[in-house]
This record gives sequence, structure tokens and C-alpha cells, in this order.
Amino acid sequence: MSKKIIGKNLSEVSLNENLPEKLKSMGVEDAFRARSARKRHSIQLDKRISIQLQERRSSNASSTSETADSVSSYTGSSSDEDEVNPRDKNQRNSKGSTDFCVKNIDNAAFGRREIEIAEQEMPGLIALRRRAENDKPLSGAKIIGCTHITAQTAVLVETLAALGASVRWAACNIYSTQNEVAAALAEAGFSIYAWKGETEEDFWWCIDKCINSEGWQPNMILDDGGDATHLMLKRYPAMFNMIKGIVEESVTGVHRLYQLSKSGKLTVPAMNVNDSVTKTKFDNLYSCRESILDALKRTTDVMFGGKQVIICGYGEVGKGCASALKGLGCNVLVAEIDPICALQACMDGFRVTRLEEVVKNIDILITCTGNKNVVTRNHMDKMKTGCIVCNMGHSNTEIDVGSLRTPDLTWEKVRSQVDHIIWPDGKRIILLAEGRLVNLSCSSVPSFVVSITSATQALALIELYNAPQGRYKQDVYLLPKKMDEYVASLHLPTFDAHLTELTDEQAKYLGLNKTGPFKPNYYRY
Repeated sequence: MSKKIIGKNLSEVSLNENLPEKLKSMGVEDAFRARSARKRHSIQLDKRISIQLQERRSSNASSTSETADSVSSYTGSSSDEDEVNPRDKNQRNSKGSTDFCVKNIDNAAFGRREIEIAEQEMPGLIALRRRAENDKPLSGAKIIGCTHITAQTAVLVETLAALGASVRWAACNIYSTQNEVAAALAEAGFSIYAWKGETEEDFWWCIDKCINSEGWQPNMILDDGGDATHLMLKRYPAMFNMIKGIVEESVTGVHRLYQLSKSGKLTVPAMNVNDSVTKTKFDNLYSCRESILDALKRTTDVMFGGKQVIICGYGEVGKGCASALKGLGCNVLVAEIDPICALQACMDGFRVTRLEEVVKNIDILITCTGNKNVVTRNHMDKMKTGCIVCNMGHSNTEIDVGSLRTPDLTWEKVRSQVDHIIWPDGKRIILLAEGRLVNLSCSSVPSFVVSITSATQALALIELYNAPQGRYKQDVYLLPKKMDEYVASLHLPTFDAHLTELTDEQAKYLGLNKTGPFKPNYYRY
């Protein structure tokens, strides 16, 4: 509204006051005809554009079928159209390198755009890259990476390279790879062996190709689930003994490391990033709080209000999932083995129960334990039709999917990562991602939270690689508290947050250094 109208009552405003002079001079009928002519012209223009787009689509049918895979990479719905195994393809990047295996190297440009978007939401990791790239603290490091290959991971990969490292990378999950991102990394010269929809054989082949490369001896491992560590220890024990350090970020992988340490088979130092504050409190809690909703909506279009949901496990992941679903009107129940976590659930307003007691009535079941056979065939036999079953823990062992592959049950694919399991009486449940990690298999995770975790991983690699002889023995260690605080401080400027500084007197009173660390290692945030 123009300045002339401000302060006037609506009744005082002339309808002609803001009209163009040309329209003022027209009669009503003339003005209407002019408007109709413009509208017809606009419709005709839209039709011409639509025809041109259709012609362009048909003329580029072969390329569109390839690029569709990258457009829908988060769901992977179109990646199933290409039946050719990437291992059978002969692909080269623009530099002539063949040291990679991805779905389609031609989709690299799409992947680069995904990475650029992720970089904008990963301020802490980018800040770490800029501060340390001149010093090259990872110069000489040769890192085997086995994590989810997403746009956010690509930012970490390029950060490690900027800090001086040489890397080879495979996926820790057969469904979570973003194909176009893997292509972008391969085009940039990184040895990437991963694609969405790998078979179990492909999965281990990819990890082996990263580990066993002629003329390249790894000296660091960045693992998510312990698969690279497991394979190297089993097949290449001499190579494993030459590793300077392992960084592990998942509950499952950390559990494996502690088992190796207890049995005396861990011959190198390892850093438990999963239990660092910046991983547990941010990635596990805040990331899962958002991504569980995204995954369920993308795969099932489910309405959350009024649904009966049971969360198996009330650790940080379970807390995030329960909080999100409660906020959207779900009636959330919790199953727990730990009395402390169970008490927390009760205090947060959730009923703690056993799965067996409520399994007949639930609409959505989510596992978040890191354990095995949390949901058995017996449980699923008792579920009502339409129940959605999924896993938010790292391992794919929480839901006994193998027990569903029997002659009496029918598997019906609904869309990518969504299957109907049909019982003889017609009952059907909805299984997501075949029991694998649902948020990374079926959706995406917030880049900002991944920035926190990735910066933590990078600092852990730098610490282990540069540690003097004897600082870390053949055991599993937590990230030093000072590094946790440093990672947090890298992300505070995004929120224009200003920390209060201790006075000398206050620091002395608390027995602290003014610059931290501000909490003892035993402190629980």
C-alpha cells in the first residue's frame, strides 16, 4: 500500500488511487478485455514452456533416467531401475582415474551441489578446516573411512584431505549412501567404494578394496560400526598392528572395541567418540529428534497424532525419538532394561512397559538399543495389521528380519526401503529399510549436528595421529574434555552466542583454568 493510503480508513480509500494511469483511462469493459488478453498470453506461454520441457525430457531420456537417481537419492526410489552392478562397470573420472566404484560417475555435478549445501550448515567443521589447513596436522596420515557416505560426510572427507590426509572410503550401511555424493567425491579424486543398495558381498568387497590397495598402507581408521576394524583385524592382522589409532563413533563399534580390549586382541589405541559429549548429546539426541520424523513421513506418510508408539531403549537416541513423537501427539511408551533410563522416561512423562504387554496394540515400533533380537518373530506375529516397524540403532540386528524370510510370509515391495510383510491371514506390517538404520537409509540428517560430530572425529584423528609415543596404550579412550569444549565453541558463533568469562577470583574458587576444561571427566551433562 502506498504512503498516501497509510492512516486512512478503508472507506476513504479510492479504488482508483493505486491503479496505473493507463487502466484509469480505460472503461471497465476495456480493462477487463486487456486483463483477459494478458491472461490468455500467459497461459499460451506456459503451454509453450511445458511443451519445450517435455521435448527436452524425451530427447534426454537416457540421461534423465540416470539423473533421476541423484534427484531422489534420499529415498533411492529410482536407483532400483539400474540393474547393472557398479562392479561390472568401467568408469573413469575426468582425470582418468579408475580407483573408485560408485553408481554413476556422471552424476558428480549433482553431488557437488549437495556438498555445497551441506557446507553452509556445517560451520564448525569448516572453521576447523580453515584454522588448521596451513599446519597440515594430518600430513602423512592414511585413513581408512567406513561411515555413511552422505553430503555431510563428504565435507568431512574434504576437510581431512585439506589437513594433509590421504583417504580411502567405504560405506558402513548398504542403504545410506547418496550416490551422487559418492560420484562427486570420486570425481574429486578420492577413492570411494560405495553405492546405495549394495549386497552383503558388495559391502565387504568395498571395504576390502579400500583396505587392500597396492602401494598404499593405512595407518588410521575412522569407523562407524567397527566393520573396517573387524575386516582388517581378521584378514590383514599384520597391517592392523601398524595402525596408529582407531576412531569409532557408534555404540555397536565401541562395544566391539571394548570386547577386543578385554580379550587382549586390541593391539592399537582407539578413541571412543560415541560417548563424547558432543556426539552423545547432539548427534544422538538432537539429530534423531528431527530425523525420525523425516524418515517416517517420507516412507509411510503416516499421521502421528493419536498413534500408539513404543520406543525400545531410552538412551539419547530413544530420548530424541520419544520427545519428537510426543510433540506431535503420539501416545509414547518406552521399553527399557536399565532402571536409571527407565526412571528418566517416567520422569519425562512416558509409561515404561514391556513390549510383550502392548505389542498387540501399537501402531509404530522403533528400536534404539544397539542390541540384537529386541523384536522377534513372536512379537511380530502378535502385531496388528498396518504396524510400522523400524530401527534407529546402528546395527541391523535389533529386529529379527531373518525370521520373516520364511515360506509362510510374503514380502511385497511398496517403494524403496518400504516392504509389506504379509501373513497367511492377510495381516501385514510395514518394515522400513529391512531393519537397518532408518533415518540415514530413508531420509537425511541435519547437517549442523553432523558438523559437531565430524569436527569431533577430525580432532580425535589429529590427537591420535600426533600423540607422542606412550601417551595412548592399547586400549579404548574417551576424547579429552578440552576437545569436546573446543568443538562446541566452534559452533557457537552461528547463534551469535557470547560466553561469560570467569574472573580470576571465580576461577580460583572453583579450582579451574579460566579457559577450561570447565567440567571434570565424570561430570554428566
